[in-house]
Amino acid sequence: MAKDWKSKLHEIIYEADTKEGKLFDVILLILILASIGLVMLESVEEFAEKHGTFLDISEWIITILFTIEYFARIISIKKPTKYIFSFYGLVDLFSTIPKYLSLFIVGSQSLIALRALRLMRIFRVLKLARYIGESNNIMRALNASKIKIGVFIMFILILCTILGSVMYLIESGEESEFTSIPRSIYWAIVTLTTVGYGDIAPLTSLGQFIASIIMILGYGIIAVPTGIVTAELATMDKDEIHLNTQSCPNCASSGHKNNAEFCYNCGEALHPEETD
Repeated sequence: MAKDWKSKLHEIIYEADTKEGKLFDVILLILILASIGLVMLESVEEFAEKHGTFLDISEWIITILFTIEYFARIISIKKPTKYIFSFYGLVDLFSTIPKYLSLFIVGSQSLIALRALRLMRIFRVLKLARYIGESNNIMRALNASKIKIGVFIMFILILCTILGSVMYLIESGEESEFTSIPRSIYWAIVTLTTVGYGDIAPLTSLGQFIASIIMILGYGIIAVPTGIVTAELATMDKDEIHLNTQSCPNCASSGHKNNAEFCYNCGEALHPEETD
């Protein structure tokens, strides 16, 4: 009997293939957004002074609900440490404990901002069927492009170092704001990315000419990472997109193939009650 209710709890919490699982994810999404809204309102001094009691009670209710969910996730899998020390497990923990710490540690109110970590949990909720295909597709494209993007970023860093050093040599002077090579590299990065804070500007004609070239070059450079990822998306096999939301009840691994019956990580049956 214990196995039955744990399996059902695991299906509701970790998966989105059933009505109960989808409803759980929708409720979780609403709580996450509500919690983030409370964090934002609490940072508004006038609102916090006027509605402090409401904000405190609301946050306690949400914190308690998230605490129940946290322990439910631990109970429903055979290896709780797999969840506790996972990325989302740590996010769940660090976004929940600040409220409890405020009861025992004076001055811990500044940690309340950690509740904003709950926003990262939206990525978990997006396992709903209508989103998972596209989200998996983008993640696979990014993963396939990481080496190309890494090489591109390395090239940009080298280019900024060279351009910064050149500008330091050209602009160095008593009234110049290019006071060091690191500061000049900072200017090159800001200019090449078309951010343009305006805190540093070249004064010489040659420096302004080089700056103009860097600005124009920046427009082309910005498009390169987008082009790399888009090319990967275009060449992907659409049949390889996994819409399976099943999570292993033993090790909590997800991302299984559409018709998978066993976990790719530990070999555990994804639905033990069906294989018995």
